[in-house]
Amino acid sequence: MYPLFFRLFFRRMDPEAAHRLAVGWIRLVAGVPVLRTFVAAYLAPRFKELRTEALGLRMHGPVGLAAGFDKNAVAIDGLAMLGFDHVEIGTVTAQGQPGNPPRRLFRLVADRALINRMGFNNDGSAAVAARLAARRAVFRTTVGVNIGKTKTVPEAEAAADYVTSTERLAAHADYLVVNVSSPNTPGLRNLQATDALRPLLTAVRAAADRAVPDRRVPLLVKIAPDLADEDVDAVADLAVDLGLDGIIATNTTVSRDGLRSPQALTAETGGLSGAPLKERSLEVLRRLYARVGDRITLVGVGGVEDAEDAWQRILAGATLVQGYSAFIYRGPLWMRSVHKGLAARLAASPYATLADAVGAESRKVPA
Repeated sequence: MYPLFFRLFFRRMDPEAAHRLAVGWIRLVAGVPVLRTFVAAYLAPRFKELRTEALGLRMHGPVGLAAGFDKNAVAIDGLAMLGFDHVEIGTVTAQGQPGNPPRRLFRLVADRALINRMGFNNDGSAAVAARLAARRAVFRTTVGVNIGKTKTVPEAEAAADYVTSTERLAAHADYLVVNVSSPNTPGLRNLQATDALRPLLTAVRAAADRAVPDRRVPLLVKIAPDLADEDVDAVADLAVDLGLDGIIATNTTVSRDGLRSPQALTAETGGLSGAPLKERSLEVLRRLYARVGDRITLVGVGGVEDAEDAWQRILAGATLVQGYSAFIYRGPLWMRSVHKGLAARLAASPYATLADAVGAESRKVPA
């Protein structure tokens, strides 16, 4: 039913307007106690065999919503109602900002992809922190907070900008993500270079420890699929050296290789997400796991469309998996389908638990 609804209704709407409408509906349903209970019972069935421990946290399962959908932490309970095992909000910047001018979000339906140049539009870390502090959770879910650099802040002052957001948000986050890989903030990707990334991550780690002295807030970094292989290795080595808790692989890409959509769409600037990232994101994940093994948590994202994609990420070394674009194209039944499919694949596999399957492909002995 949703594919038909998408073709007849959402596809005809401006993507950003459709996004606002969808968020409004999710919030509306989650605000009605009896209705949300029935919706969650159908859309978010729990499978004991999928229970996951990652980053020192217990989750219903391994699959969550990537940052970008709920930038301002307004729909966490509604998204948990739809079955997401964790919800990563943001990207949040120290200062509120409107982002880039519209139009800035484009659907590439033929490629099952999106291009966005949103530019970190959000309410700012002070407002988001206040919203998280006031939240009274209806459904239990893990909440990650993704932080980025304010556009007007010079690259040389980036660390202080991230620290400001960390000090405000760390207490309300189950985990923190340093986003240095969006292509839509000038100069941001330069921070992925290890000589810039080391002091940035060190400063954020220290700020999180100061802000929340009674627990360790897990800290992850999100990297781009466009990094050269040697740079992926360098980030992996740095993460281990700094005692980082995890790496999210990967963000959107600036590549436009192999797209089928009209050139008028593919020529739009911004980050490409969705199915075209599948191969490179999986390649980066495999490379990271070969480098770090189980010393840090890996999160696989990029081109995850169904249970098979999620299963392949787990076999490649991801403890957690995230999606976003597939949610737009497949609708509210998506997580139900992914969970059922993952449970079936685990049952048919030689692995006793989901944790046993993490990185299993690297342990295969050649015939």
